[in-house]
Amino acid sequence: MADDRATNAVDRKIGERVRSRRLEIGMSQERLADLIGVTFQQVQKYEKGVNRIAAGRLFDISLALDLPVSRFFENLVTARANVATSRKRD
Repeated sequence: MADDRATNAVDRKIGERVRSRRLEIGMSQERLADLIGVTFQQVQKYEKGVNRIAAGRLFDISLALDLPVSRFFENLVTARANVATSRKRD
């Protein structure tokens, strides 16, 4: 049985979108970390999809990056389908 807390394709895609937006606005990982109250190493883990981003933390990130939370989830149907497929195999 897979660990339900393990990251998946959706977590990785959201992390990619955090990184993309951060770079788009010219913000460093250190600055984002300061704004949301974590270490820059934690921001790295979020962006790489190593650690999941809790809902409250994603809300903080969306405020810091001036991006609606919903934008992180746009067009994730394919990623979600991949997660469902991998769970069926477990």
